[in-house]
Amino acid sequence: MRRRRFAFLAGASATALMLAGCSGANDDHGPSGLPARTSGAAGAPTATTQATAAGTATAAPPTSARATAVAAYLDKHWPSGAGGAIATARNGELVSCQGRGRANIEAGVDAGCDTVFDIGSITKSFTAAAILKLETTGALRVTEPIGTYLGPVPADKRGITVHHLLTHTSGLPEGLGDDYDPVSRDDMLARALAAPLDSAPGKTFGYSNVGYSLLAAILEKASGTSYSEFLTRNLFTPAGMTRTGYRLADPRRDDIAVEYDADGHAHGTPLDHPWAPDGPYWNLRGNGGLLSTARDMYRWYRALDGESILPAAAKAKMFTPHVPEGPDTPQSYGYGWSILPSASGPIATHDGGNDWSYARFLIRPADRTMVFWVSNHVAREGKWNLEEQDRELSLDLLALTATTT
Repeated sequence: MRRRRFAFLAGASATALMLAGCSGANDDHGPSGLPARTSGAAGAPTATTQATAAGTATAAPPTSARATAVAAYLDKHWPSGAGGAIATARNGELVSCQGRGRANIEAGVDAGCDTVFDIGSITKSFTAAAILKLETTGALRVTEPIGTYLGPVPADKRGITVHHLLTHTSGLPEGLGDDYDPVSRDDMLARALAAPLDSAPGKTFGYSNVGYSLLAAILEKASGTSYSEFLTRNLFTPAGMTRTGYRLADPRRDDIAVEYDADGHAHGTPLDHPWAPDGPYWNLRGNGGLLSTARDMYRWYRALDGESILPAAAKAKMFTPHVPEGPDTPQSYGYGWSILPSASGPIATHDGGNDWSYARFLIRPADRTMVFWVSNHVAREGKWNLEEQDRELSLDLLALTATTT
């Protein structure tokens, strides 16, 4: 199985972009307390979620017009039968966090705000944040060539910098094999450094999962600790993210969403596939495969909204549109984020997906608006495809969260 990257703005209309760019009155008043985590099976009704007998969760009586608008929109547009979770936020406050459908159809477990999903390539935004965190300590510089941290590299790779890896301009290939191939860090490095370049370093944008696995290896060599441990200690724990990582502290099987293909066949949870003892093997590590929840992704937005994780200068570097993603899209790539122009300021976004699951995360720093959604059932043959609905669904939710008062 290989991950796919979906062209978020392919064919995007000016109307959709203008809708996402609108902003309404600022009627929220700073961060609220985080909702308490509920006990019991994931997807059970909570203060923000109420499940029906059919397994489709609808919002409980909303506390704001924004929550009402989001729930009504999802009732109409979220595909019947698709399991998932959706969180929206504005001005640091959680507007809505709810589940839809089943996290596990066979066991009858509903999806909810605390259900654990594979967030795919959204992992790259955490890898980039970790590299910038390390730069703030003086342990590395993004302008340095990769050989500074990896040791001697072949002549054609000597011009590749950490910046090139972060912006997908290294020239390295997209991938080197299946996500779950049992590849060690040293094996991955040997294969990556031996692979022919698709383009000269710094010349053009070429999305590369390999480049982000190299970043994870560089992080380990520069920090002296494992990728997973560094993220937990420096990103997840300070942000209050209790259910995010490659290995969870208390992994209850019913908390983790089973993934389904387009024919409705179950493919187990991510933990049912070959993984190393501390997470996935190195075709996936650093570029994908992190597990998280809608509530934890809200907490990540809150951390980025302030400076508890990264100072303003580091965040500015992360959200800078460093390189165009192609001639036919207004998107540029920052560090671990695609950057989209909109009337109310740039939107930072990333998707993550494979043949079974799909996720989308959007933040617009200018009006402090966030949307995150994820599904364990990305498509149903002949009926619906959440990748194809991604652009409209995501921009509409962002607009509702920003404009509804």
